[in-house]
Amino acid sequence: MIRRYFIAGLLVLLPIWATLLIIKFMVNLVDQSLSLLPKGLHPDVLLGVHIPGLGLIFTLAIVLLTGMLVTNFIGHWFLGLWEGLLARIPLVRSIYTAVKQVLNTLFTPGGESFRKVLLIEYPRKDVWTIGFQTGAGITLPGSQAQGELVTVFVPTTPNPTAGFLLLVPKQQVVELKMSIDQALKYVISLGVVLPPFMAEQMLRTNKESI
Repeated sequence: MIRRYFIAGLLVLLPIWATLLIIKFMVNLVDQSLSLLPKGLHPDVLLGVHIPGLGLIFTLAIVLLTGMLVTNFIGHWFLGLWEGLLARIPLVRSIYTAVKQVLNTLFTPGGESFRKVLLIEYPRKDVWTIGFQTGAGITLPGSQAQGELVTVFVPTTPNPTAGFLLLVPKQQVVELKMSIDQALKYVISLGVVLPPFMAEQMLRTNKESI
């Protein structure tokens, strides 16, 4: 009985503790942006007290102000000059271009981020894994691969930001009826949080076995 109460308490308190810990870490991380200000203009100096979260407000203000500037003609012109300057620096050019392309893909409304949730046979036959289609189908001229290839990102568990990029023949992928969010939850939770269609299928199977 005591063991059951203890486990029940852990299941309630641990997620709350982990959430608060992550929020505290993120707030402290963003607060580091205040170090960009001159010491005399630092809020801790002006107010005489440290207020957590001011860095977040400062960061949001900078992002919004930058967005307002680059969306008008003059700001767009200055941005072009800045990018032209970066394009002349070999190492900086490669890093900046790669980061910008990824961000444009993920956050631009017309960009091509994760499109579909796919099931592919990987890393060997009869073993299946979930992946995300990240681009339109391509055909490699002169390649041994016949037909159209689909660009698939296979995330790792529980960190979906890392993974593998595969080119899979279109006829060998199975499109799943689940949203991107549902698939990410399934990956991050190590398969514990099931998408609705999987949960319904499991429930029907359990009922039939009774």
